[in-house]
This record gives sequence, C-alpha cells and structure tokens, in this order.
Amino acid sequence: MSYQLQWDGRSGYGGKRRHMFLKILLLLISLGMFCFGALQIVIAVNDGDQIIGEPKVMVVLGCQVREDGPSILLRDRLDKALEYLEDHPDMTVVVAGGQGEDEPVSEARAMYDYLTEHGVKGENILLEDRSHNTWQNVNNTADLLETRGYDLGEPVLIVTNGFHLARAKWLWKRCTGTAAGGLSAPSSHFPSAVYMFFREPVGLVKSFVFDR
Repeated sequence: MSYQLQWDGRSGYGGKRRHMFLKILLLLISLGMFCFGALQIVIAVNDGDQIIGEPKVMVVLGCQVREDGPSILLRDRLDKALEYLEDHPDMTVVVAGGQGEDEPVSEARAMYDYLTEHGVKGENILLEDRSHNTWQNVNNTADLLETRGYDLGEPVLIVTNGFHLARAKWLWKRCTGTAAGGLSAPSSHFPSAVYMFFREPVGLVKSFVFDR
C-alpha cells in the first residue's frame, strides 16, 4: 500500500512537470509567431516605392549571378532600375556586389554589363565589387561615394526586391545617418520568394544585433 502511494506521488509530479513543459513550449511558440508576424509587418510596410527628395544617386543591390547571367531576382532589380532611369538617364548608379565562390563574375560586373546592354551610359555607373552581404554593400557604397565627392547627407535611391527594402534602407540610415528612398522590385522567382519570406525576418534580427 505504501509503495502504491509513493508511485502515485511520483507519477503526479512527473505529470505536473510535463504540463509545465508544454505550457512553456506553447508560450515560446506563440512568442515566436508574434515576433515573426511583427517582422513581416515591418517588411510589408516598406515594400513599395518611396522617393525622398530628388535623389542624384541610385544604388542597385546585388544578388546571385549564374553562368548565363543575372539570376531572376537580380534581373527583377535591374529591370526596376531601368524603368526609373528612362526618365532620369543622368543619375549616378552604384551597382553593389562582390563575387561569390559559385559566381563567374562579380555581381557588380554582371549588373554593369546588363545595364549598359540596355542603354545606360557606362560612365554613369560606379562598381562596388567587394561586398558579400547587405551591410558590406551599404558601407562600401557609402565609402565609394564619399571618395568620389558625393554628399552622404543627400538621400539616395536603393533598388532591391520588396522583401529586402526594409533592411536595406534601415542599414543605410544606420551607416550614413540619412534616410534612403527605395524602389521595390518584384520577386518573379516563386521558390526564391517563398524562401525569402521565411529568411528575411531572420536577416532583420541578425542585422539589428550584429551589423554595426
């Protein structure tokens, strides 16, 4: 009888522990979902064209380059840039992106070739070909512009896919102290768009903590 009582007590204690563990787990899942949703709202709010003042400089951020040229997402960015440049042909354009191990040329070079093939004057394009992430894109571009005599207090126009604009504009302001406008390119490659839907909130958190 005493053994049965002792066993029941242990069983009850174990049940309470499991119940507490499940409550904590559900709380963490709910908190994670809330944070994910909040970050998606930040991304969605910034997913749109926004022109600040009369920018003299456009910055096109790089993306994957393949053997046959720019990836679909990168072509989306470049085509969006070309649309704006039709009415602003004399803008300075910075193409920003280095060369990854699996890329035949730097992203900057691939973008330069694409833009010039579509009528943009080569002398209007500056190549930033050393960066490998968004924070490096921003910092290296700011350094390049500063060495060329551009005023970093003037707003620039950043071109990237819509899901990426929030982070890109925020990092530009962190780097230069000046707000940037943005052009929101579509994301024509559906698998990449789905992947970025989940990846970009993580990128925002990573940039907030580490990109300084």
